[in-house]
Amino acid sequence: MPDHRHFLIHKPYGYLSQFIYELKRKKKLLGELYDFPPGTMAIGRLDEDSEGLLLLTTDGMMSEIVRSKKVEKEYYVQVDGIIHQEAIEKLKSGVEIGFNGKKYLTRKCQASILETQPEFGDRGKKIRDERHGPTSWLTITINEGKFRQVRKMTSAVGFPTLRLVRVRVGNIFLNDLKAGEVVEVGDFSNINDTL
Repeated sequence: MPDHRHFLIHKPYGYLSQFIYELKRKKKLLGELYDFPPGTMAIGRLDEDSEGLLLLTTDGMMSEIVRSKKVEKEYYVQVDGIIHQEAIEKLKSGVEIGFNGKKYLTRKCQASILETQPEFGDRGKKIRDERHGPTSWLTITINEGKFRQVRKMTSAVGFPTLRLVRVRVGNIFLNDLKAGEVVEVGDFSNINDTL
């Protein structure tokens, strides 16, 4: 039985959470950031415009274990405008979003306003100019992961997402991992322990 390998990466903005892209348009892929072993796969995904913590493994069974545990995922979200408590309460109780051409009510989640702006460094592409109005940051923690779910949730309460950074998966944190940085770790089987 081969020894499997497991990695944490701070996925930068503009990269796909995959290693192969079949379409003709040139895309930046994770394999450009590190010499991963053959068979490495992402556990879950972050879309091209999102950043932050991504778990990678060569063990398909480990990927299934992590995804089957309904692991919490925490995001720091910069939104257009100054978000208020009423919008936070709506997010917490669940909002209706579109998914696969149908309406979907998100599960209850944790959400709160961040009083100070997190320090993630530059994104690589400017978000927008201050003349376009104020922005604010919040944290959202979910244990589901529909396509572009957090972005759809903040839009549903009137505050479109400008920047999205995943900071935690289960009990694994982004901490001070810099954009593009990769760290090899042990397995993820205790991902929900000590939460």
